[in-house]
Amino acid sequence: MAELVQFVATGRRKTAVARVILRPGDGKITVNHQAFTTYFPSEALRAEVQFPLAHVELAGKFDILVNAAGGGIHGQAGAAKLGIARALVLFNAELRSRLRQGGFLTRDPRAKERKKYGQKGARKRFQFSKR
Repeated sequence: MAELVQFVATGRRKTAVARVILRPGDGKITVNHQAFTTYFPSEALRAEVQFPLAHVELAGKFDILVNAAGGGIHGQAGAAKLGIARALVLFNAELRSRLRQGGFLTRDPRAKERKKYGQKGARKRFQFSKR
């Protein structure tokens, strides 16, 4: 029996986590057992997820399975993008410099700032009344 060749990586963004499996194939992308176009309805999100593959000219060469959890649809798209980039580095370490220059291997550290006590939100205060 032939050994299954696959590359597994994890991507994170805000509170979203995406586990990505890259397998040699014809470019089929599945997210949470759904079709790629169904899960990410906007063209901008689909382009963001596929951008690392297009950057290294490997679009259509891998079947991608993404298991995304947490956060919203935008965070999950960003997490999938990072996961795909990390899996590509596992596939071929020579792609690392090109992906790094494109900014695909940097985990975006921005997250929601916590609400502070005595305030309406993280930064917004309650209305000040002088009298």
